Amino acid sequence: MTQQIINDLTIQAATVNGSGSQTANLILTRAIFHMGIPVAPKNVFPSNIEGLPTWYQLRVTPEGHMARSDKVDILVAFNVATWHQDLKTVRPGGVVIHEEVFSTADVRSDLTYYPVPFSKLAKSKIQSDTLRKQLANMIYVGVVGGVLGIPMEAMEHGVRRQFLSKPKAVQVNVDAIKVGYDYWQDNFSKQDPYRLEPMTGKVEGKVLVEGNQAAALGALMGGVTVAAWYPITPSSSVCENLIAYAERFRTDPKTGEKLISIVQAEDELAAVGMAIGAGWAGARAMTSTSGPGISLMAEFAGLAYYAEVPVVIFDIQRIGPSTGLPTRTSQADVAFAFTLSHGDTRHIVLLPGTVEECYEFARDAFDYADRYQTPVFMLSDLDLGMNLWMTPEFKYPDKPFDRGKVLSKEDLERLAGQWGRYQDVDSDGVAYRTLPGTDHPAAGYFTRGSGHDEFARYTENADAYARNMDRLGRKLETARHALPAPAIDETARSAVGLIAFGSTDAAVVEARQALSEAGKPVDYLRVRALPLSDEVEAFVSRHERVYVVEQNRDGQVYDLIRLALPAHLVARVHSIRHYNGQPIPALAIIEPLQQMEAVPA
Repeated sequence: MTQQIINDLTIQAATVNGSGSQTANLILTRAIFHMGIPVAPKNVFPSNIEGLPTWYQLRVTPEGHMARSDKVDILVAFNVATWHQDLKTVRPGGVVIHEEVFSTADVRSDLTYYPVPFSKLAKSKIQSDTLRKQLANMIYVGVVGGVLGIPMEAMEHGVRRQFLSKPKAVQVNVDAIKVGYDYWQDNFSKQDPYRLEPMTGKVEGKVLVEGNQAAALGALMGGVTVAAWYPITPSSSVCENLIAYAERFRTDPKTGEKLISIVQAEDELAAVGMAIGAGWAGARAMTSTSGPGISLMAEFAGLAYYAEVPVVIFDIQRIGPSTGLPTRTSQADVAFAFTLSHGDTRHIVLLPGTVEECYEFARDAFDYADRYQTPVFMLSDLDLGMNLWMTPEFKYPDKPFDRGKVLSKEDLERLAGQWGRYQDVDSDGVAYRTLPGTDHPAAGYFTRGSGHDEFARYTENADAYARNMDRLGRKLETARHALPAPAIDETARSAVGLIAFGSTDAAVVEARQALSEAGKPVDYLRVRALPLSDEVEAFVSRHERVYVVEQNRDGQVYDLIRLALPAHLVARVHSIRHYNGQPIPALAIIEPLQQMEAVPA
């Protein structure tokens, strides 16, 4: 056996969708995390209920890298249909834990194999016919625990944590894990270099949370009182988690009355219509969807933009329509969401890059929507939204809600009823509004789309329309300077810079470390909102070459940046793109960057 490799490996479980493997994989993840070791899980699942191949990748690194790795060190082969394909993904010297009956004819000779009779063990050791299929996965958890030296106490913790709401299920799952653990102890000797050892100082103060969970909690903390939605992968768990949180935190403990309204609409068009109506009435309202749903929402988004109605729209990005790859990740809705609807519309778009920002941006989105009286889009993606990420514990809000420019009865009396719903009195583009039910005869106004003057009167006058469009432009400029500023790290003091956004951040962080160790450090700016901050232009101006990294084919943010730059800076910007539906690994940044840097500019 070669020199030991400790706490630096990637496990990949190849199973069948609908078999219960996800529970087993999460238990393994939580067990390793309980040892104080950083984990980065990625779930790759098909767009059907059950029967097709699914993969779960669990990356472990001492540094706590969170990006996906292209290389597999330990393969748990549980699906005969992908057996030979899965073997190709394992790096030389890696480990394969597989069902004993799988054919080993003509398999690679540069791997260590641990054949286990999972089916036989399940039949002989698991008494329940109904649970045998699911508990068979727990047997491989035990075998992996034996191979890597995971203490039984840690695996038991993983089970208890996974079954918090079903304590009766704990012991039967622990017993199944022990079957695999004991089989390893009784039948194998260690032939590979991989091992896990407890760590300290790496995961303390951190929790494992999905981005959609964080967004739901952020929305709750942001004061949402109305949510209308239609299920669509990968956004469904935003409202599903919101429902669960609302049961605990938005129910009157004395009367049992629900203090929030969450409605599953008949489609995405109806959902956003309901949310906009609630926003007009003064509620903090939201909907959640993905790209296809955003398409249906286009006209309503334009209505809310022109009528200046606050609403928050969560878009958890994926690849294409449902007949394509709906369970794969992407960052290809950015340009679409930014200009969604007809005519000259541009929206506020928040781009969280971490789970912590999913929480914070979701919370603050309602303030932005109220303050600027407009739709606010928050764009996450399947990778960030549906995978577990290590994150610091969230902070409780330390500021009150910002409801923006809302005139009360007292305000209207002071103004003697003289006000214009779409009048820019502060020169910031943001007009004053009233809420339905305000007890003053001058509170009412007609809510209109694109055809109105400063006093909400119907008109198709050309000058009035142009004035309104100019004011909406000023409002977006006002918002641009108040939105989350880019996160900038120029400690490398390099002539080369990287720009990225969203979940790509994890791969950029790792790529920068590798490039720095190779003597090629690069600076970094992460865009966190649209419209773009002035700091993007300043960053480009300070660097000779800037590479925009994103997960879409066409370089959407690359295009938006070039459009925003003065002509003399445009040629400095280049594009690195990754768009195969898998979360971007660091190598997908390092390799093209090195190739382009090797070519004289």
